[in-house]
Amino acid sequence: MSSILVFPGQGAQRPGMLQSVCSQTVSEASEVLGEDARRLDSAEALNATRAVQLCLLIAGVAASRTLSQHDLATDFVAGLSIGAYPAAVAAGALRFEDALRLVSLRGTLMQDAYPHGYGMTAILGLDVPAVEQLLRDEQSAASPVYLANINADNQVVIAGADDAMHRVAERAKGCGAGLAKRLAVSVPSHCLLLEKPAQRLAEAFQHVQLVAPQRVYISGSNARRVTDAATLRDDLAFNMCRLVDWRGAMQNAYERGARLHIEAPPGAVLTNLGRRLFGPGCTVAFDSTRIDTLEALLRKEEAQPD
Repeated sequence: MSSILVFPGQGAQRPGMLQSVCSQTVSEASEVLGEDARRLDSAEALNATRAVQLCLLIAGVAASRTLSQHDLATDFVAGLSIGAYPAAVAAGALRFEDALRLVSLRGTLMQDAYPHGYGMTAILGLDVPAVEQLLRDEQSAASPVYLANINADNQVVIAGADDAMHRVAERAKGCGAGLAKRLAVSVPSHCLLLEKPAQRLAEAFQHVQLVAPQRVYISGSNARRVTDAATLRDDLAFNMCRLVDWRGAMQNAYERGARLHIEAPPGAVLTNLGRRLFGPGCTVAFDSTRIDTLEALLRKEEAQPD
């Protein structure tokens, strides 16, 4: 049997999230960025998209390195949105220093494109067709709103203008949604609104060397395995403006034999999703699991027949 290390996206961040990760990784990030990375995780700093994305990258890479230092490695990696960047680093396809510079630019481009009035909202309790119908009813050029994430059968995220999201959320509650909650994300990710920033990021990618992933890398956008550098470059550069199919990505991993699901820091957002998506598989969060427990779980999974 196999294992997968998954990396969360925006919304999982919390103040102080870098204080307990590998100090060497944080110091390396500080040197590359030319600033003290430890200041990126304050409550005030995390109001900025750039700081959030850098913190998630640093925390994810630190966790992956901790596993490697204990001679532990998962068979698969996948990342939700910004989580794709630490996933690519963990897969040996993208250098950490290049990821830091790209994510710094990515966060800046996204926050500058929509400094206010836009964001993302999670809707729980309705299936995808029901939400898509609500979006069609409320969509307009002046107040756009789109389907952004398919996280589970009855958990989706929408993105767009605040007023349009509010209308969709209210109608969703009237249709039986158990929750419609505005997320701690200040930009309308994973929709056409970010196509121009994605194009600019793609230009920066032309100056960065990538190689084929050395571990199975599953795209959080199209839920498929990426095997070559050119496809990975496209996946990373444009995932900000593409729908996230996390449900499909985890189904792909499960069908390929993954039974142990480990979530990189911070928190357990993907762990909670994984319990539903992974069936009888084991799902744990790095933040709340001792390294010796992770080692035992990984060794056990390695010993299981396929």
